[in-house]
Amino acid sequence: MALIRSIIHLLWMGLTVVPYALAILLGALLGLRAARLYRIAAAWLSLCISSARVILGIRTEVMGLENLPQGARQGAVLLVKHQSAYETLLLPTIMPHPLAYVFKKELLQLPFFGWAIGRLQMIHIDRKQRLRAFHKLVQQGRQLLAEGIWIIMFPEGTRIGRGQTGVYQTGGTRLAIDTGVPVVPIAVTSARVWPPRAFIKRPGVVQVSIGKPIASTGRRSDELMREVQTWIEAEMRRLDPDAYPAGAGTIGR
Repeated sequence: MALIRSIIHLLWMGLTVVPYALAILLGALLGLRAARLYRIAAAWLSLCISSARVILGIRTEVMGLENLPQGARQGAVLLVKHQSAYETLLLPTIMPHPLAYVFKKELLQLPFFGWAIGRLQMIHIDRKQRLRAFHKLVQQGRQLLAEGIWIIMFPEGTRIGRGQTGVYQTGGTRLAIDTGVPVVPIAVTSARVWPPRAFIKRPGVVQVSIGKPIASTGRRSDELMREVQTWIEAEMRRLDPDAYPAGAGTIGR
């Protein structure tokens, strides 16, 4: 049954992405404002999350929304545990600000989905050119943050399996320090129901825990990222203790 449901949900996402992507492409061609294009994309993401609830039986429990920075122009860099595609779909639907993802430029080549995100206010980088990529991240990030758009990054760089810890890269904390905005650590337990790169998804609850903002002023990027990692990994163990062997510690940088 889980296989059949997973197939149906994948087909549903594949079918529905086409009209929404075309709407974004047409809107961009007609000069629609970036905020309107983002709302079209967010509507499709909401459809994906609601269909995951109905078809797959995946529900969401969000904690700590009160910790998010307040104010229409208050900037933030969200640093998120990355276990599956689910949180990529979910987070724009629950955040009070538009989000700009930092992603590898290869995604722009994906039919419809990639074409659409290329028209949104996102930051696509070439990971092979790390110095140039960071300069682009800071330049675009500063502009987007000034417009009230929050930057979202996955510091481990890729999807990490349940109970595992990747290497936390400092790009997000460097951006926060350079722009003077706080970082917000976020833990997500999506791998319990939607494992990384797995086709079959199972019913259950994805918990999202949002930590308190951490000021970046006067901090070193590596020190700040260690604090982010410590909070996220401790929270992951609190939310999903069965995934971690007793007494296992986090992997430091």
